[in-house]
Amino acid sequence: MRNKVRELRRELGLSQQKLATILGVSRQTVNAIETGRYNPALPLAFALARFFGRAVEEIFQPDDPAGPDDRTFGGRT
Repeated sequence: MRNKVRELRRELGLSQQKLATILGVSRQTVNAIETGRYNPALPLAFALARFFGRAVEEIFQPDDPAGPDDRTFGGRT
């Protein structure tokens, strides 16, 4: 999954440590999210979205832009 966390954080002039403190996580967690080594759980993804004033989908994008195929949802369309 790709994300814009680093870009958005830098636009605000925040360090990883400052953002981590605001979110209640470690600096290492922020770094891992920014580098794509860790995809946050939904509560943290929503906290990031609220903090940056964006929709979750504006911050996090799947690697496959085509999206899931029908089999993912049991054949529903």
